[in-house]
Amino acid sequence: MTNVAGIGRSREAVERVVDTRLPTVYGEFHAVGYLDRWGGHEHVALVHGDVAGTSPLVRVHSECLTGDAFGSTRCECGDQLAAAMRQIVAEGAGVLIYLKGHEGRGIGLLAKLQAMRLQEEGLDTVEANLALGLPVDAREYHMAAEILHDLGVHSIRLLSNNPKKMDSLLHDGIRIEERVPLLATPTDDNLPYLRAKRERLDHFLPHLEGLASAASTSPKDSTKLASAALPLAADASEGRPTTPDAV
Repeated sequence: MTNVAGIGRSREAVERVVDTRLPTVYGEFHAVGYLDRWGGHEHVALVHGDVAGTSPLVRVHSECLTGDAFGSTRCECGDQLAAAMRQIVAEGAGVLIYLKGHEGRGIGLLAKLQAMRLQEEGLDTVEANLALGLPVDAREYHMAAEILHDLGVHSIRLLSNNPKKMDSLLHDGIRIEERVPLLATPTDDNLPYLRAKRERLDHFLPHLEGLASAASTSPKDSTKLASAALPLAADASEGRPTTPDAV
């Protein structure tokens, strides 16, 4: 049973506005809505089970309209969101924090679409942002730490491949007991993006080792790409993320 009533309090940077039951196709969550007092963004924490005073599984997920809502195969965001929610429910308790204002690594939706157009012309995701005169990654995770503190969660097992996210949460007083990988299956569409994250942004993506670039991938190699993440996936009951069903 999820119980978040009475745990939180208004903190300097974030204000808890509402909490309500949220049944989903993955299981039942408690949706806790927060207002970012600094940027005006509205964030949501999906809480499953009792998490206060424990070290639960936590996913801090950046807003991605194209991946989360439209099912874009250019990135792995939608697959990671679904896999994280399944994993949290399988664990019996956990938190998914959905951060608004992170679209396109913080550059906004329209700029993200412009960057996609440049990627169609051959730039990678880092080069495209820079070509637009925009930062490579403008996201910050202070609000996620504030939300966790408000929920009574100060120690976590973090579902992430992003070292910057880990460092930011640690800086804001969240103890990370374990980093749990969240690996999506590489495909012809998302491989350039995944490779740029690994090679340019230092993300932990060991399942890309030895894979050819998308430009040189033959039709025969598509099966290899589709199965590349499988050896690293595990059953959810073992406490590690499964490969998303949709991939």
